[in-house]
Parts: sequence; structure tokens; C-alpha cells
Amino acid sequence: MDDEALAARAAAGDAAAFDALVRAHTDLMYRVALRVCGDPTDAEDVVQEAWIAAWRALPGFRADAKVSTWLYRVVSNTALAHLRRRKTAVSLTEVDVVDARPTPEGQTLLQERAAAVHRAIAALEPSQRIPLVLRELEGLSYAEVAEVLGVDTTALHRRLHRARVALLAKLKELR
Repeated sequence: MDDEALAARAAAGDAAAFDALVRAHTDLMYRVALRVCGDPTDAEDVVQEAWIAAWRALPGFRADAKVSTWLYRVVSNTALAHLRRRKTAVSLTEVDVVDARPTPEGQTLLQERAAAVHRAIAALEPSQRIPLVLRELEGLSYAEVAEVLGVDTTALHRRLHRARVALLAKLKELR
């Protein structure tokens, strides 16, 4: 059964359909939450809050967007609310890096670079971090990111440009 059918059934009160959506989309929601919040425990909390919010909002889901796009919006908004409540600096301490190079030196260098990029992303303002995470790390199209954020693609391009400029500045600071 596809996501839209599951969402319709879940909106009608079918707990098994909602459970299928949870199983299908929790990993993507966790990735977004982790990249936005920077802490695995916070990310787990955000995902749980997002699923509760999704369950409550499901009857109003209009199906004019893909379910996954709607869930990206729910988890992004929940993560932003969490950051506003927390109001502290975010630091990404755990970086999973897969290296194609067989040498330990190559792995260490790539891990250090990846950690620097993740620290720089974590230092961005949430308004810059979320579109960058969704577009560059999650691989959503410009149209999908614009839909998740509720902006037009022109505004999204401006946000992404500012985010990339800020990211480059942060990376220079970290050198």
C-alpha cells in the first residue's frame, strides 16, 4: 500500500496504517532531526514529538503533497520549536563517515573534514540550517524543500545562497 493510502486510512483511525507510516518514515525523520538538533537524544525526542504532531494533524492532511514531504515539514517545524525551547548552541559530536580509502590516514582526514563541515552546519542559524540539510544532505529537490518550508523557490534559492555563504565563512573560521 502506498503512503497516501496509508495516510488516508490512518486519518480515518486505522492504527495499523499509522504504524506502517511510522515504520517507513522514522529513519528519514530521525536523520533530519539529528542534523538540525545535533544531539541523538534530542533527535529522538523531536521525532517522537513530530509523530505525535503528525497523528494529531493527520485528519487535516489534504494529500496535495507527498506524505514524505509533509513529514519533512512536521519534523523540521518540531526541530525548530525544540531549538527555540533549548536556546543553546548546537554541536554535532558524532559523525558517521564511510571512507572508500583503505588507509587509516585517509579515513582520519575524511572524518576530520566531515566533522568540520558538520560543526559548521550546526553553527548556522536554524533558518539557514534546515534548507541546507534538506537540500544538500537529504537530497530533496528545490521544489520539495520550498514546499516543506512553505516558501516559493525564489525565496528558497535566496535562503540557500545565504546558507552556503554562511557555511563557507564558518568553515574558514574553523581552519
